[in-house]
Amino acid sequence: MLEIAVHIAGTGDDEAALRSLLGWVHADETLAGAVRGRGTAEGPPAPGSMGGGFDLVQFAVSGGLSVGALVVSVLQWRASLRRPAAVILRRGGVEVLLDDRTAADPEAVRKIVEILEARVDDGAR
Repeated sequence: MLEIAVHIAGTGDDEAALRSLLGWVHADETLAGAVRGRGTAEGPPAPGSMGGGFDLVQFAVSGGLSVGALVVSVLQWRASLRRPAAVILRRGGVEVLLDDRTAADPEAVRKIVEILEARVDDGAR
């Protein structure tokens, strides 16, 4: 099982955007339940905050589903936004950015999928 962490930046309400992405991926029929996702906090709550929020979504991709299908779903969600957000995908020690430039370039998207599917420093496959 592959795990992909997703951060979103610059939406004004990044947690709401992550909740929207999580709902989008869960509703995506092409993923057919092969992706589980959950919101989580990367670190402890900021001083003075009540906590309970999250700043990333962790997706677990199972079995025969390719990372490419998840990336396409994330790109479709991003394109549905009035003001598309910058999306950072991370697997192990590898981070890639989906922004306006990369999202519009099929070759860049192909390379991103290739990078995320490759064996990374944590030994996961």
